[in-house]
Amino acid sequence: MGSMKFSANLGFLWNDRPLPDAIRVAKDAGFDAVECHWPYADLASEVKAALEQTGLKMLGLNTSRGSVSDGENGLSALPGREEEARAAIDQAVQYATEISAGAIHVMAGNSSGPRARSAFIENLAYACEKAGSNITILIEPLNHYNAPGYFLSTVEQAADIIREAARPNLKMMFDFYHVQIMGGDVTRRFEANLPVIGHVQIASVPDRGSPDHGELDYSFTLRRVRELGWARPIGAEYLPANGPVPDLAWLASFED
Repeated sequence: MGSMKFSANLGFLWNDRPLPDAIRVAKDAGFDAVECHWPYADLASEVKAALEQTGLKMLGLNTSRGSVSDGENGLSALPGREEEARAAIDQAVQYATEISAGAIHVMAGNSSGPRARSAFIENLAYACEKAGSNITILIEPLNHYNAPGYFLSTVEQAADIIREAARPNLKMMFDFYHVQIMGGDVTRRFEANLPVIGHVQIASVPDRGSPDHGELDYSFTLRRVRELGWARPIGAEYLPANGPVPDLAWLASFED
């Protein structure tokens, strides 16, 4: 599996420390890039300095979930909340621009139906315009166990929205963990949607642990991903088994 590149998702890995510290640890651990969830508590200038110091790129970050205490999980597919949704997009674009992040995952939120879909598409059009040509806007189908009620749950639904929105910088985040839970057949669905995939993530199924056990055989799956021409870093977005310091034995198995 030589030459596979991996990105440490610092939303889950080393998430007990400030983001700049986590970036440095990820570099020392041998990761090729980093990504995060909500970096807003850390100063963009300090994050940028850590990225420059390590030479790592921040592949992506998420828009704010809204009111987490009220169970919110994004704002962009919530009809009537456009003003807040666009403020969250503005915040993400500004932060991403300051740290030269490659992508922004625009979180849809908990909703359903045609009005939610229209709101989502309009907010995504806004995000794509705001982001310009240097930042990719990503949408991610989430499984209904981890994210019950989330607007976007399947790869096919995401592909449909991307087609309708028709923006060159709108892509799909293809997380094998979520895709396996929401229907499986992961390598065929990856291949079918490859033109609209902007980032790939992995974790074991069903425990969302390190990608070396469970239902999916990543030694096969990632080989197929590479055969299909995917050369960019794969996001390691998994929950470490014993606290925030991850077991990285799996990483060595993908090296030459």
